[in-house]
Formats: sequence, structure tokens, C-alpha cells
Amino acid sequence: MKWDSGLYDNKHGFVAEFGKGLLEFIPRNMSQRILDIGCGTGALTAQLASQCGYVLGIDSSLEMVEKAKEQFPDIDFQVMDALALSYEHEWDVVFSNAVFHWIPDHDRLLNKIQRSLKPSSKLICEFGAQGNIETIERAFIAAFEEIGHTYRSKFNFPSVVAFSALLRKNGFLIDKVTDFDRPTPLKDGEQGLINWARQFFAAELEMLTDEEQDKLLQKMQSTLKDKLWNGQEWVADYRRLRAVAHTDDGVQL
Repeated sequence: MKWDSGLYDNKHGFVAEFGKGLLEFIPRNMSQRILDIGCGTGALTAQLASQCGYVLGIDSSLEMVEKAKEQFPDIDFQVMDALALSYEHEWDVVFSNAVFHWIPDHDRLLNKIQRSLKPSSKLICEFGAQGNIETIERAFIAAFEEIGHTYRSKFNFPSVVAFSALLRKNGFLIDKVTDFDRPTPLKDGEQGLINWARQFFAAELEMLTDEEQDKLLQKMQSTLKDKLWNGQEWVADYRRLRAVAHTDDGVQL
């Protein structure tokens, strides 16, 4: 999926803003090393930098990493696939906000993260939970398939039970795993839902002609008007899963 870093920052700044709540789980320690998985345009990575000795932001999107480097030239950013992590006991904290739901194999991901952490080190993450954007996605699927295309979801929204089981399987001790609703207002009034869809369903929309895109987006708006429009703005039906876990003193896979 190709990300529009400008659209992401200008219209979807709530992603990083909501992620600030995760920072409270990270103790200020200027000797610790933090890996930020899915750093995006670097907003949260920059805040992490003030709480540690070294932070590295990684993202699979070249566009996002280029924007992050431009905005925060004193912080290290790299293009990297989280499923290709090759670190061995190198990090004190692995941090991630709004990323894991884009990664299809959470079992492999957690194995890679566990290997990369030092003993007694933390994983702190938040991402889409089971049921996240369910109303929006159903409306998109109906409109997409009405045009004649087959939809294959790219999202991975696990339950608390499923993700907790994977954490334990991969050697983590759980401090906290919770899920919760987070109704999320979208910027730009009536245009907000279209902006959101153009960013997060970009791959599917690229398959369509301009005329088909307009038809689909209008259909989505019509379907969702009574459910997610409050008279002033669209409110996306977000649900989040937040996890804090740590590695044992000596158990490494």
C-alpha cells in the first residue's frame, strides 16, 4: 500500500494524537534504547526521543520515512519491514501505535519483537481491535462489490483473547491487554469520510476508474449517513487494543 504522507498528517493527525496515551507507560530513562515500529511521519518518535538515550523509527513506507526525516532530521529513521526484524536482544522498549493491524502475521511479528528485546524489557503497543471500523468496512465492501470487484480485507484486528495467547506463546509476560471503543471524529466536515477512505482504502480505490471511485464514495456516504454522521462531522467507529508486556529476566526464544 502506498501512503500519502501529506494527507496522513493533514487529515489524520488523530492517529498520532491518540497514541500519546501510550507514552505514559514508558519510564523516562536516558540510558534506554527504543524501537518505534511503524513510525509514520515521526510525530510520536520525536516525543519518544525526549524519554530515552536513543530511538530508531522504522516504517515499511518510503514516503512516510522521507517525511519523518524531513521533519525530524536529528532522529534516525529507516525503511524496514517489521516482519524482517533481525535484532538480537538490542532494545529496552519496542513501541508501536496504530500499526499492528496492517501486519497479517502477529505470531511471527511477536517472535521477531521478543528476539529483539533485552531481558526484562517492554513491548508497548496499541492498534485496531476486533470490531474496529466494522461499520465503515461493511459499507465499503457493499459498494465495492456492487461495482463488480471482490474485496479481500488487509486488516488484522484480533480479540484480546487471541492476542494475549500469542503474547504468551512468544515468551511475553502480560502486564495489560485491554480493548475499548474510541469513536473518532474525522476532519473536514462532509469531506471527512471521503478523505479517510482515500487514505485507508487507497489500494482498492486504485483499481477503479475515477467515475467508479466517485460512485463508490457517494454510496458509502449515503449508507453511513444515519450511523456515523452527527450533523457536523463523521465519527469513525474505532475500537482499539492496547497491550503492555515484558520479557522475562532470562527467557529469550
